[in-house]
Amino acid sequence: MANLTLNNKAIEKYFGLLKGLDNLSKKKLIIKLTESLDIKEEKVEIRTLFGAWEDDKDSDEIIKDIRESREFR
Repeated sequence: MANLTLNNKAIEKYFGLLKGLDNLSKKKLIIKLTESLDIKEEKVEIRTLFGAWEDDKDSDEIIKDIRESREFR
């Protein structure tokens, strides 16, 4: 999962929304956020990003398919 980085202004806006929660809801939110810190990111091996195109179509057929799939609005 991609990480989202917030600036201080955005964090303050979120806090403004969340500070009105009851204590039980705040505790649940703290627990969820704390647990999310412990989740380890899965590493993607670079070699999984490479490979040959697997298809029996020739280039003309692929171009034809692309052109036919276009939608104009």
